[in-house]
Amino acid sequence: MGKSKTTKFKRPPFNTVGLPANAVKEVDAEKEEHDDDDDDACSAAELLEKLQSPSADVREFACASISRVVQQSHTIPGFLQRDAVRRLGPMLLDSSLAVRETATGALRNLSACGGQEVCEDMAKHDVMTPLTALLRECCAGFESAAAQMNDQKNAVEDVANEAVNLLWNLCESSNQALTVFNKSGLLDVVVQCLERHPHNVELAISAAHCLHTVTEDNPELLCSVNTAVLGALETVLLSSQPGMAHTLLKTLAAGTLWNVKGSLPASHQAQTLSAVVATLSQCLDLDAGTLIPELRQAEEVRHLNTPAVTDMEDQAAGELAVEEMDDDEEAPKKRNGKAARIDNDFSDLLPRGKEELREAMALLTAQQTSLEIIVNMCCSDDPSDDEWEETSSSDESEMGADGLCDGLSNLMSPLCLSAEVHGALINHSIPEKANKYPTAFSHKQTCNTSVSKMQRVQFRALTCLHSILSTMDAESLGGAAALQGAAQHLSTLVFGAAGLPKEEEFLEAVISAMRSLLQMIASKNIPQHMTLQQLMSLSEAATRCEVVSVRVNAVAILGITGSTLAKEKGTAEALKMIGNALLQIATRDADLVVNGEALDALFDVFADGDEAETAAKNIQLLPALKALQPVFKAKIRKEGRGKYTPQQLCVLDNIKVNLRRFIGYLEKVVKK
Repeated sequence: MGKSKTTKFKRPPFNTVGLPANAVKEVDAEKEEHDDDDDDACSAAELLEKLQSPSADVREFACASISRVVQQSHTIPGFLQRDAVRRLGPMLLDSSLAVRETATGALRNLSACGGQEVCEDMAKHDVMTPLTALLRECCAGFESAAAQMNDQKNAVEDVANEAVNLLWNLCESSNQALTVFNKSGLLDVVVQCLERHPHNVELAISAAHCLHTVTEDNPELLCSVNTAVLGALETVLLSSQPGMAHTLLKTLAAGTLWNVKGSLPASHQAQTLSAVVATLSQCLDLDAGTLIPELRQAEEVRHLNTPAVTDMEDQAAGELAVEEMDDDEEAPKKRNGKAARIDNDFSDLLPRGKEELREAMALLTAQQTSLEIIVNMCCSDDPSDDEWEETSSSDESEMGADGLCDGLSNLMSPLCLSAEVHGALINHSIPEKANKYPTAFSHKQTCNTSVSKMQRVQFRALTCLHSILSTMDAESLGGAAALQGAAQHLSTLVFGAAGLPKEEEFLEAVISAMRSLLQMIASKNIPQHMTLQQLMSLSEAATRCEVVSVRVNAVAILGITGSTLAKEKGTAEALKMIGNALLQIATRDADLVVNGEALDALFDVFADGDEAETAAKNIQLLPALKALQPVFKAKIRKEGRGKYTPQQLCVLDNIKVNLRRFIGYLEKVVKK
């Protein structure tokens, strides 16, 4: 699959945890005075006016209030109309560190809740200029004589953490901001923040997230990646500090090194690649199913041995962050191609006293990121690949002249791995781990938040398995026994529960993995243990899904299964079931791509063999296709140009030609 920018997951909002007591009290006083929500305590105009106050406490309060109010997205236009970005920008260089932190947090929150449009607006209003200056001052202050006291040093790093997160948001969503990043020497600044990892892992993780984002598909930046940058990344990669936060940090460093692999000296590429894959492998070795319940138990013991929480603001913040974990884990719009990292690290928003939850989320985020990096390693850089996943004219077909032209067939050929990547993945048993990981943990004895995050990691593991199956041969994956084991794992995952899964993202991940697996099993004539009834029920569930790629893969599974059965004796009834299902989809599905995939599957299933001929007669395939032919042609003519891409139309036109040829073939069969 090709790489494409994926819609970001919504970032959790900045909150006022950590503000000085007087600022929090002012917020509470406003709430009591007006008897209203915090978000409506002050109007946008009043809050922006307070930014000009000579009192640092008032300016800090105004920034903190803005960061709270903009959590409600409907309030954001009101701030933008009053030049909030232009007014908040100078506050990044305020004389007060507390104002700097809350102003940066307000802009961070505005960028996260406002999305790409707001980030573009920020870049246009030149927020990158004060942000760049702020980051340079922070980095200079890390070791300066003016920051000898621990509390002062922490304050500087807290400001830097907010600034790096804002920078991460802007570069993720704005090409203009990314261009400024490339030209302003900010890479070295963010690397300085990364190098704080022995003292401040929270800041280092934010920097690592930012680096992982800005180095992806950014060739302009590669010329700035020097030995100092590579050295800092490798130092993190080879560090041995314990804890899940450091596991996440190392994983992000591994992903960044993979992104900048073109800048590595040739003599070190193989060694670095091995270290990157080893890091990902070690992360996946961690048993989340065991560790998460242990962390939860440790949290319960600690709560029994400590006084009850009295800081209501801290408690509320913890609840807010937990809610955000559940609510904001949205599925990306494209999941079949290279997996884009998800900008949803919220660990810095969890209040103190939530150490176990921080550890659990760091572990799961690290494992999710590891799986996504492996997917990217397995994916081609051809930008058209993601188009063809949903428009594939079945690559299982062996119809010869009735198949698609060679050019289109080549577009759908298996992706290729370099020998170095292939070797590294095999040496560290990545295929085996990707196979076992989707069923490696249970959800018992975990909180709802952990379950939600575990499910996300499970989905990524299935996507990773799909990518590995698409890029490696059967022998590299362990041969027939390993492939049958993988089929058993998927069967347990899908059919082991009381009912078939209904989550769209799960269906998309599991069906894509199952399609790749069944295709490989069929090509090697390996018996598979999933029954026709199971596959039919899964395909039935998938065809009701709104996601087109889920329906496409479900149809392809029917085609693969039918093509295999057509070679066996006594399978006419089974082929009849499959044929009827494919005809129904080809006729009734609202999407032309799915119609085309169903027709292509019919060509495969009924291309040859006595059993196929018998089944074709039983379901009246020839008259059904003759009736469908003019409808399909008219649908392409009517809907094609406005709704589908040129690549999709090219595939559909070839299927239209193949339909005419296949009808001719069936007519010859009838005359025999």
